Amino acid sequence: MAEIHVDVRGETCPVPLVEMRKAVKKAVPGDVVEIIGDNPASKKEIPMAADALSLKVISIEENDKIWKIKILR
Repeated sequence: MAEIHVDVRGETCPVPLVEMRKAVKKAVPGDVVEIIGDNPASKKEIPMAADALSLKVISIEENDKIWKIKILR
């Protein structure tokens, strides 16, 4: 199992979503994709996109406007 880190701080829609999709495509089942960002809209969109792709959102953390979303591939 690998952890793939995607840092999209400072990026606005649709970049965080596009980068999340790219990381998920590269990942193999069992990998964890961690997305770090600061765009409030993306914090809502990424978990919805993960659901649409039948992926499990493991955790969503937020600290000082920086959020971290972990998705299991």
